[in-house]
Amino acid sequence: MNPIMTRNFKTIWLVLSISTALTLAAIRVGATPPGNPSKDSIVKPTAVEATSPPLPSVDEARGRARLLHETIRTALQVVHHEYYREDEKLPIPARTFQKVFQELADRQKIEVHWLAVNAQAMNQDHNPRNDFEKKAVGVISSGAEEYELVADGLYRHAGLITLTAECLKCHLPNRTSLKNRAAGLVIAMPIEKK
Repeated sequence: MNPIMTRNFKTIWLVLSISTALTLAAIRVGATPPGNPSKDSIVKPTAVEATSPPLPSVDEARGRARLLHETIRTALQVVHHEYYREDEKLPIPARTFQKVFQELADRQKIEVHWLAVNAQAMNQDHNPRNDFEKKAVGVISSGAEEYELVADGLYRHAGLITLTAECLKCHLPNRTSLKNRAAGLVIAMPIEKK
């Protein structure tokens, strides 16, 4: 591997690792308000943390999903725009996130995956899988930023990922317009049952 590819790969991995670590920390313990934390807000490691955390309420799940969506969306855009070059034969950043998604599923029991909305799916797994995702495609296509559903002890969130002209070189190669298109990010997590 040449030195430029090695540097770019290490940079991409570092950005993804930091983004994921920050998101997991925020999801696990909740966001601390800015300023000096009170002694009640300081989280001390205990043996209890090794067990599964309690399931969040719908409002907590919504906040976590929005935070996770924004972290992944921002990291994807930064890595894609700053580090990915087609001629360097590096993995596509969205594909690299599959490893992050698998870690979230394994460690946090949070399902995350891409959703094709109004551009070509780069992988068949990105096509809508169920009624929720089909409805989310319609809602996001109409201009909404997000769509959610709470049912059967599960909170589902689908959020907009904007595909800019640079993204559309692959997602819509025969386009006749530079108009942005949409993809989605689906996040699902168990919630407390009332």
